[in-house]
Amino acid sequence: MKIVIKIGTSTLTHATGRLNIRRIETLVKVMSDLKNAGHALVLVSSGAIGMGVGKLSLPKRPDDMPTKQAAAAVGQCELMYVYDKLFSEYNHIVAQLLLTGSDFENERRRANFENTMSRLLEMGALPVINENDTVATEEIALGDNDTLGAVVACAVKADLLVLMSDIEGLYTADPHRDPDARLISVVEAVTPAIEALAGKKGSELAVGGMETKLRAAKLVTEQGIDMVIVNGEKPELLYDVAEGKPVGTRFLSRKGAVTQ
Repeated sequence: MKIVIKIGTSTLTHATGRLNIRRIETLVKVMSDLKNAGHALVLVSSGAIGMGVGKLSLPKRPDDMPTKQAAAAVGQCELMYVYDKLFSEYNHIVAQLLLTGSDFENERRRANFENTMSRLLEMGALPVINENDTVATEEIALGDNDTLGAVVACAVKADLLVLMSDIEGLYTADPHRDPDARLISVVEAVTPAIEALAGKKGSELAVGGMETKLRAAKLVTEQGIDMVIVNGEKPELLYDVAEGKPVGTRFLSRKGAVTQ
């Protein structure tokens, strides 16, 4: 199975901006084991700016673009060093790709990306992808790594997109406020009613970046790719996801809705 896994900054780092060592070590161990089992994996990883903030000992995440981009330049080196070191311990080779929106909008550059990804996976490498925050501006940025994960999943013709989040999945209400909120285990189609559950940014329902996750779900499911949202604090859940066990919220593609 070809699986694209997206992990966010809040999962990779502590509130200080420093790396959550225990969690990333567990993530790498689980992903390495899944590769050993024969799965082809692609990792879409946030965290460059956050790690740069910690590395530079900045008092807080910067608000201005130049400082954000400077932090990303420092943090991306740190992030890839950690991934390379940890995956190497399990005899897996990583490759770094930094992308912007224009890389997908330009037909030639998109084809080059797809060809490179195909060859990397054929060679058994594990691509680690992030948005190129050091050069991305509002005009060329993808905007969020949920969208990047979905675009990458479509480009590599993945079987599954996994979004590791700071929430278990999609709920009927905000679980932080409503004790009766229920986790929705399966979504057969991203309907307006489902989209309404995410709320808008700043609303009570808008937890776990759900608005962007539903946008990603809509994009991949229309291309025949299932998507699962799982709790990023529990990397071991990737085993259950790969085996098709009910965990988090699974969004069925048109293909999946027919076969399940």
